[in-house]
Amino acid sequence: MAANRIVARLLDGRTIKGSTSDFVPARDMFHIHTLTGETVPVKLADLKAVFFVRDHDGDPRHRESNRFEEGEIVRGRKILVTFRDGESLVGSTQGYTPNRPGFFIIPADPQSNIERCYVVTSSTRDVQVL
Repeated sequence: MAANRIVARLLDGRTIKGSTSDFVPARDMFHIHTLTGETVPVKLADLKAVFFVRDHDGDPRHRESNRFEEGEIVRGRKILVTFRDGESLVGSTQGYTPNRPGFFIIPADPQSNIERCYVVTSSTRDVQVL
């Protein structure tokens, strides 16, 4: 299985950058091969979200627009996710159901470094369908 570049945000505030080839939302654990060469096991119960990214550096000057471009065709439902820590993300999803443990979202901003994000439902304060 090919490795995915990820940034994992944990509930305790830590961020782990690296890659994974065994992330499966239905499993309770996966491994991150960090940029420093370590392999770190991560429990989904400790996770806020997993960001699948284009690169680990991103563009520090880029500001997420959190808006869909006018006339853009969107697959799935447009949603606004607000995490318990106050961070928010606007995007589209094809798999959000409140009683599921998590769901994927694709950011509204086409210039985002985030290709998609797996959100742990229990780490959210609010999810609004737009």
